[in-house]
Amino acid sequence: MAEIVYVLTNGAMPGIVKIGCTQSDLATRVRSLFQTGVPLPFEVFYACEVSDCRFVERQLHDAFGDHRVSKSREFFRIAPERVRAALLIGAKTEIKIGEEIFENLPETSETASEVKAEVEAAKRRGKFKFSMIGIKPGTELQLERDNKIVCRTVDENNHVEYLGQVLSISRAALEAIQSLGLEWDNVSGPWAWTYQGKRLDDIRREIEGLDNL
Repeated sequence: MAEIVYVLTNGAMPGIVKIGCTQSDLATRVRSLFQTGVPLPFEVFYACEVSDCRFVERQLHDAFGDHRVSKSREFFRIAPERVRAALLIGAKTEIKIGEEIFENLPETSETASEVKAEVEAAKRRGKFKFSMIGIKPGTELQLERDNKIVCRTVDENNHVEYLGQVLSISRAALEAIQSLGLEWDNVSGPWAWTYQGKRLDDIRREIEGLDNL
């Protein structure tokens, strides 16, 4: 029997992740969460097999308890990268699922193509831009994990100069993270880079008034 712990995000709940576990098929579990009252389906940010999913889930809930949205729910206002970093300690095998998660949705829900279209629209609406937080081209940013690693913004969208190359903020973050010996395959740029000691994602949430929700 599979022992899986997962970290889910949802385009309708910016800044919030769901930390849970299942001993069944992951795609089936995620589809089951797409019910009435949830406008968009959940997306798997990271999932992995562990030795004891219930134990690992409890440990994560305890570790991030001060970020919990509600005492009775599995939702946390936290960057998903932080949860993944904690999970990597006990991960046995990463679990990945693709678009098959949208197949065979209940007849009462939207069609698979409509769901995917809504997810993409939510991503576009929430896409980070430097201009959102008042950062101008030419601004130096520091990597949160090592502030000696820096990049410089190139425009007001998502491009930076890192080691002589113009890259997206997330691509630059991934290369910087990997240069530290971490075997990550993706990372959110606004979460990885800081300005004046604050993560860009935190600055954005402060501006949008999400920190106190």
